[in-house]
Amino acid sequence: MKPAHVLIAGGGIGGLTAALALLQRGFAVDVFESARAWADIGAGVTLAPNAMRVMQHLGIADQIEATSVEPVRQQVRHWQDGRVLMALDRGTRMRDLYHAPYVYAHRADLHVILVAAVEALGGRLHLSSPVTAVSADTHGAHLTLADGTVATGDLVVGADGLKSVVRLLQEPAPAHFTGHIAFRSLVPVTPELRELADNPGNFIGPGRLAVFYPLRGGTLLNLVFFGRQPGWSDDGWTIPAKRSELETLFAGWCAPVQQLIAAADETNLYKWAINARTPLKSWSIDGRITLLGDAAHAMTPFLGQGASSAIEDALVLARAIDAADTLPEALTRYEAARIARTSMIQKESNDNADRMQGDDADLFGMSKLRNEETLGLFAYDAGTVAV
Repeated sequence: MKPAHVLIAGGGIGGLTAALALLQRGFAVDVFESARAWADIGAGVTLAPNAMRVMQHLGIADQIEATSVEPVRQQVRHWQDGRVLMALDRGTRMRDLYHAPYVYAHRADLHVILVAAVEALGGRLHLSSPVTAVSADTHGAHLTLADGTVATGDLVVGADGLKSVVRLLQEPAPAHFTGHIAFRSLVPVTPELRELADNPGNFIGPGRLAVFYPLRGGTLLNLVFFGRQPGWSDDGWTIPAKRSELETLFAGWCAPVQQLIAAADETNLYKWAINARTPLKSWSIDGRITLLGDAAHAMTPFLGQGASSAIEDALVLARAIDAADTLPEALTRYEAARIARTSMIQKESNDNADRMQGDDADLFGMSKLRNEETLGLFAYDAGTVAV
């Protein structure tokens, strides 16, 4: 295949990882991002060994590790009394088994590393450039911006998230509400919170889940509280929330959970509906348009594999384009390597929500455990899987 010019809609983790992987293989890349600046937004993201192995292939794993936290273990705790139901080894065992670490990263720190790596290889990043339409014909793939500008290349990659404009060509319908809501806050690690920061994990209970883990050298604690709420109608990622909402939702939960809620800063406390997408049989159109990350397979967060799956997509797509003789062949290879896996993760993530928010937390783990490791997700290598 002659050197391709790839247009990427969306400058998030998946879009930038794809840009870096493509640039390293000699392709020209333009990334179009709707935001006006690369802001210090978002909070924590889990990068499991399968994601960190991609970063090793791309040569930026050391930089990510330097700004992340590698936990020794994760603890699953009971909602009533806080006792540990299960401890999961996340330290040296991960490196020994999978040759890559399990880390917690701040999204903004990861973003800075990816932007610098893309720019260093000549990737063109366009801010304030929301994509409003895409199309393809015999002359190429076309991407239209809100100001009417049309960019043309050989391939358009829709990495534009849950509300993807590119996906509308495949499925002209919005994402569906999963019945789950989430609250998040990022707080300093005080002496009172040190024990929880050093032993991250979650508290599980009927219809609810509280997740906590450290960031930036253990100086910050990322808090995420999940509940179920039918009939959600508000839309947005950063809807302001009140601490009293969490106090009501988690009334009767143990003292450590109340401690986490009390630490949440209302100036930095947000809530959102967890929406998702149903699996598609194909992500591609006319051999010139395809999807990646949440645009392709937005999932619930209950396996912690959303970002990791987008990162895997990025490397597999770049490898498929590099290996194929034509773009249609490349996209066929890409889908063959990715759709079955991501569809499985979407389903298992939904199922894991029910396991972790079951009516009797004492039963958790008593049957055969189905989590991201036992399902084999950590062992996947996007850099060597057949394309």
